Amino acid sequence: MANYKLKTKRAAAKRFKMTATGKLVRNKANKSHILTKKTTKRKRGLRKDTTVDQTTVKTMKKILPYL
Repeated sequence: MANYKLKTKRAAAKRFKMTATGKLVRNKANKSHILTKKTTKRKRGLRKDTTVDQTTVKTMKKILPYL
């Protein structure tokens, strides 16, 4: 009974990916609408991926056991 499979949270699996070094990568928020008031420099910066903060990595590893 100890050998059970963990389920991956599909919503999280679609939003995060793992780098070759084992870090979690996510997309930045605030890039979907109300873009007219945001500067071009700010919108360009929002295009890039960023790593997940170290404080939430432990939780994310539970949610994404096979990623």
